[in-house]
Amino acid sequence: MNGNKVPSDLLLVTGLVLLTDFFVLMPGLNETFLRTVLGLPLVLFLPGYALIAALFPAKSDLDGIERVALSFGLSIAVVPLIGLGLNYTSWGIRLVPVLISISVFTLLMCGLAYFRREQLPEAGRFEVPFRAGAEALRAEVLEKPESRTDLILTIILILSILASVVTLGYVIVTPKEGEHFTEFYILGPEGMADNYPTDYVLGESGTVIFGVVNHEYRAVNYSLEVRLDNKTLPLPEDASHVRLGHNVTWERPLTITPPAEGKDMKLEFLLFNDTEQEVPYRDLHLWINVSTTAEESQKEDGKWDEKGAEKEGAAK
Repeated sequence: MNGNKVPSDLLLVTGLVLLTDFFVLMPGLNETFLRTVLGLPLVLFLPGYALIAALFPAKSDLDGIERVALSFGLSIAVVPLIGLGLNYTSWGIRLVPVLISISVFTLLMCGLAYFRREQLPEAGRFEVPFRAGAEALRAEVLEKPESRTDLILTIILILSILASVVTLGYVIVTPKEGEHFTEFYILGPEGMADNYPTDYVLGESGTVIFGVVNHEYRAVNYSLEVRLDNKTLPLPEDASHVRLGHNVTWERPLTITPPAEGKDMKLEFLLFNDTEQEVPYRDLHLWINVSTTAEESQKEDGKWDEKGAEKEGAAK
């Protein structure tokens, strides 16, 4: 390093972080295999490497193997801690907050590493000898070996390394697929699987939250339909159709306004996918009561309470 020249290893880490952010956040690119290829180092190596670079700026602090090993170990420790911290914030553990937090941490550590290296004599600063290593490898490959056997062994070694790298990359970007399915659920207005609105007064509304989680290993176009006693209820456009990528979760509150009174009416939530539009792919239902007035609704509740009390007395 001369003057204020930024070390090549810190430049490489910074470039990889920004490139990963671009591929994860940019629509279209975030569905390619490069997102996974770039995302793994961001989670498993780069944060730890930047932290090690900031903690040990001197060449004599650690050797190369120790730095690499600690980079993996500290990344595995730091990333969960960042997620734990986000869990106690309003952002939560979601893709964008996690990505931004890891990226900011890594870039800050790179900046601190650069500052600490600048405080040391040039001969004592740690640097990764990319150029020297490339020239040594070039000389090793291009220089004529002492014998034909050495040439053959060198070629076999290079081909083996390339095959290993290609195989590892293939395994990473094309993981074995598990079961293909879709999660479909409804929650109460508080976001819990409880307190569903089942007693209505005609003209009033209730709210449920429905969710869809795609585990189909492909992007799927879903359609939702709500029926009350086999009569379709109107839905907003953004609630009736949604396209989800693999492993994407989607939740939305839905306001239900029953159009007619009745008892023990079946409120159905039907989910269709893009391969079958006639038969529901998933279905859920609630049994609801709709009264003309609030007094009648309370009266019905009282009847149920009395029946429950009678059954309890009979049981005793």
